[in-house]
Amino acid sequence: MTLKKAIVDKAQQMYDTILKRKQPQLSTPLRSLSNVQYDPKVGYFELNNKFKERTLTASTVKTFAQTLRMMSLSKTLIDTDDIATKREAYYVSKNWGEARFVEQSESDTIMDDIEAMFMVNREQMGFIPEEKSGEVAGKLVVVDKDVETGKDLRIDCTKFGSGAYSVPNSVEQLKFETNADFILAVETAGMYQRLVKHKYWKNANCILISMGGVPTRACRRFIRRLSDKHNLPVYAFTDGDCYGFLNIYRTLKVGSGNAAHINKYFCVPNAKFIGVTPQDILDYRLPTHPLKDVDVKRIQDGLKNDPFVLHYKEWQDALKLQLKLRKRAEQQALAQWGLNYVISNYLPEKLADKKKWLP
Repeated sequence: MTLKKAIVDKAQQMYDTILKRKQPQLSTPLRSLSNVQYDPKVGYFELNNKFKERTLTASTVKTFAQTLRMMSLSKTLIDTDDIATKREAYYVSKNWGEARFVEQSESDTIMDDIEAMFMVNREQMGFIPEEKSGEVAGKLVVVDKDVETGKDLRIDCTKFGSGAYSVPNSVEQLKFETNADFILAVETAGMYQRLVKHKYWKNANCILISMGGVPTRACRRFIRRLSDKHNLPVYAFTDGDCYGFLNIYRTLKVGSGNAAHINKYFCVPNAKFIGVTPQDILDYRLPTHPLKDVDVKRIQDGLKNDPFVLHYKEWQDALKLQLKLRKRAEQQALAQWGLNYVISNYLPEKLADKKKWLP
C-alpha cells in the first residue's frame, strides 16, 4: 500500500466512524526509551508493543484537527511531487484557523506522530529538515544524477580544496566509488576542518564525515549505505561527554527511542567509538570542564534506563568513571600537546589499539 492510499484510508475510516456517531481514535507507537529493546544481533533499537491511544473528545479536537490537516498537507506534497521544510509546515498551519500551531515544537510532534502511525520517515511524507546533513571529504567519488538530463554526475570528494561535499537530504539515489579503509565520523566542525586542512584522509586513506553534532537522518543514512556497500568500518570521534556518548554516538549506532520505528534504516550498527573517553582524560592528562548537574543526571539516567548502556559493560564502566572524575573533555583539548597532536599521535594510537575502543 502506498503512503498516499494509507493516508486516504485513515481519513476515510475516521470519517465513517464519525458518521456512525462513534468516537474515532488515533493510535501511535509510544516513542521513548521505555518502549524499545536492544539486541546486538539486530543492531538497533526496536519498538516494543506500547501504543498511545487518542480518542476524539472536546479536549482533543484541536490535536485531531491538526493531525488531519498535517496528513492532508503530506498528501498534497506527494500529489505534486513537492517538499516542505519542517519550518514551512509550521507556517502553513497559520492558515488553519483554530487548528494552527502556536510553536514549531507542536507541529514537529504531530509530524513525528504521523510518521510513526504509518511507519514511514518524514522524507517519504514530503517533509525535510532545516539543518545541514553533513559534510564529506576524502577518498570517495559520489555518483549522483543530473536532475535535468538524468545523466550521472561524478563528484570527487578529494577535489573540494578547503571546502567539502554536502550530503543531500535524500541519499537513496547515490552510488559510491572508493578504495578507502574506513569512515571517520567527526562531531565538531572545528576538528573536522583541522583534519581536512591537513588532508588527514590522504595519509590515513579514509573518508571524513562531519556530523555537526547529532547527525541528521540523511547523514546517518549516507554513512550506513556507504559502509554497507563497500564493507567499510565506521569510527566515531566525539567529545568526551555524555552528549557525545549518549546522544551523538548512540544515535549514530543504534538510533533513538523517538525514531525507533525507522531506526533500521538510519543507524550504523557496525560503528565503533574512538573518541575522547573518560580514561583518555587520565591517560592524556587533558584539560577538562566540570560536569554540570544536567550531565550528571543524563549519565545516571543512561546507567539506569538506556538499553544500549545496559547491554555493554564497557559503557557502564566508562560512564561510572566519568561520574567519579566529575569531568568532561572536548576534542580540542588535545591541542594542549600541539595543534596537530590529534593527527600525529592521538588518532594513530587510537586506531592501532582496539582495546581503547568502546562498542
